Amino acid sequence: MRRPLAACAAALCAALSPGCGGGPPGDLFVVQRSGSIPGASLRLRVTDDGGAYCNSIGRREITSQQLLDAREIRRELNGEKPEDVAPADRGLRLAPGPGSVLSYRVRSEDGTVAFSDTSRGQPPVFFRIAKLTRDVARGSCGLAR
Repeated sequence: MRRPLAACAAALCAALSPGCGGGPPGDLFVVQRSGSIPGASLRLRVTDDGGAYCNSIGRREITSQQLLDAREIRRELNGEKPEDVAPADRGLRLAPGPGSVLSYRVRSEDGTVAFSDTSRGQPPVFFRIAKLTRDVARGSCGLAR
């Protein structure tokens, strides 16, 4: 008698709660990249199950290392480590510097940040965002840039 009840409870939990394994995977972050060079325009959504969605291209798998990097980026953006400055919490927006080619707007669960490739005062996480965006776009999504 307990076995059917446990199976029903598990099915109900899966159907009603993403925390129980049901529902779509959560976004780690979404990057909007724009710029003055061909192929600069990109919308990249990275999900916690290792998926990447580039522009209108359907789901693509990212590497295990890229998923680990993306999770670390999310933690740093949201200030989940005590030493982090939490740029997303503050809504950090940095002006482009001279000769800017690419601009980024990144949305995570705690807020949105914006910066350009030549912005002064970028925290290290912004450089990792730019690199991961390029690597996933060129690798998993097969884009030129």
